[in-house]
Amino acid sequence: MKSGKIILSFLLLAILIIGCVPSKPTREEQNLPAERLIKKLEANRRRVKTFRGTGVIKVESPQFGATASFEVSLRKPDSIKINVVGPFGIDLAEALVTTNEFRFYDSMNNRLYKGRSGGKIIKKILKVDLDFNDLMDAFAGAVNLTEKLRRVPDKYLIREESYTLIYVDSLANKISSYYVDPENYTITEFKLNTLDKEEVFKGNYYGFREYSGVYVPQRSTISNNAKEQTLSIEYRTVEINEPIESFELKVPKDAEVIEWTN
Repeated sequence: MKSGKIILSFLLLAILIIGCVPSKPTREEQNLPAERLIKKLEANRRRVKTFRGTGVIKVESPQFGATASFEVSLRKPDSIKINVVGPFGIDLAEALVTTNEFRFYDSMNNRLYKGRSGGKIIKKILKVDLDFNDLMDAFAGAVNLTEKLRRVPDKYLIREESYTLIYVDSLANKISSYYVDPENYTITEFKLNTLDKEEVFKGNYYGFREYSGVYVPQRSTISNNAKEQTLSIEYRTVEINEPIESFELKVPKDAEVIEWTN
């Protein structure tokens, strides 16, 4: 009799434990309407106010190819600081780019270049055609969906492994496709094609990790096929929404100053 009571107690305890475990969301619960999914993705991107990371950056194009260690600091919406480091931890160059101006210090030749910001300046520094906001999103491993917040996608595909949002712009001759991981609501791939399905631009994002409630890819590859340019970023360390003390460059007083115009 006593053993029967013990068995009954264990059964009741097991039922109680099972009842307390949250049930896994059903597929219907996970299948968000397109407008809610877009708002969720954009809200996650905007949660990043500051970003700091170290890793390896690689640039490939017909005119240029290089790989280097780097450190980047971002403060949204207006500041990007990049430090490129060579062998033995030697600082090779530092760049500070804001929405209004840039400063680029070439430590090897002790020269400070400065001037107004613009896409041409970013191309001269990093050898890729990106505007300021695209560069900030590229380093943060994010895709900007602001323009899609008030637009219903032309196609919304729900599959077991991903959501797919597709937008068609006949006037601009482009199709934008976004592939979303339904488990953590991250964009794993973005493609821009012509209406004839010629690939113009592509972004791939891998190895997401969570930092302070924000998922960040450890590896990103941005390809501008029209210009045959590829920017690859792989992080060793990442910090999200931590204070960044200064965005000033460490420039010697005897550095040669050169005004750089677009």
